[in-house]
Amino acid sequence: MAELPQSVDETLALLSSGDYLANRSLATALYLSLSLNRPLFMEGDAGVGKTEIANVLSKTLGRDLVRLQCYEGLDVTSAVYEWNYPRQMMEIRLAEASGDRDRDSIESDLFSDRFMIKRPLLQALEPHANGAPVLLIDELDRTDEPFEAYLLEVLSDYQITIPETGTIKAETPPLVIITSNRTREIHDALKRRCFYHWVGYPNAEREMAILKVKAPSAPEGLSAEIVGFVQQLRTMDLFKLPGVAETIDWAHALTQLDCLSLDPETINDTLGTLLKYQDDIQRIEGSEANRILNEVKAELATARV
Repeated sequence: MAELPQSVDETLALLSSGDYLANRSLATALYLSLSLNRPLFMEGDAGVGKTEIANVLSKTLGRDLVRLQCYEGLDVTSAVYEWNYPRQMMEIRLAEASGDRDRDSIESDLFSDRFMIKRPLLQALEPHANGAPVLLIDELDRTDEPFEAYLLEVLSDYQITIPETGTIKAETPPLVIITSNRTREIHDALKRRCFYHWVGYPNAEREMAILKVKAPSAPEGLSAEIVGFVQQLRTMDLFKLPGVAETIDWAHALTQLDCLSLDPETINDTLGTLLKYQDDIQRIEGSEANRILNEVKAELATARV
């Protein structure tokens, strides 16, 4: 288990060791979150690298990763705990058949750890052999407001109250990363308990550096064209702009096809790797893709002069 970083520079180095190229503002927010035991709440479009922060922290710090994937209708039984009712019923019948236990003894035993199914939030508060785990609460905006309100107790005091057994409090708070794609606004009461950072799309220089790390087998010229093309797409009014994840996927796909340089036919054939909605694909393929490609090649030629 590695020690937590002691400065912003050490945080940048830690992320870099996990192949995550962060800017200084993100590293600052993460450093403060880790050093002051406050959750880091990150918003941004899908595919910009929010979730990857938790994965990198888990890997570089040697901590367990506990992930709660949020969705509409998420409730306590799926996020915190539930009782194993079939096993409880079996225990009751066995006790009744043996007749050697009183009712109070059976009842106290039924609500013990061996009949509890622990879900991610409860797992994150328990002791872990390699230190406090990284708790990833992913895409919180997909849940509804009642569950968001329930999180306030967890994030305020790092504790969970179970009616049948009492309150469970973390000996050491987990390292909490919360992400949101901003499909709805998260309540201010929860945001106040967190440090906040907006994760935007990288500029061309940083995206090129990301490709060198994440898709090192892609030729440098091809990577430059990919980044230029994607940067142009992000200036357009598309239903879903391509994120960094799509840029990396496109670089891998083109490399697999032994592509050394972008051409209109290859772009049309592989747009589904980059764009995820048919309306966006229809708008870009053909003459529009050719126009963007010509602009990108002209800019790169000018930059080389």
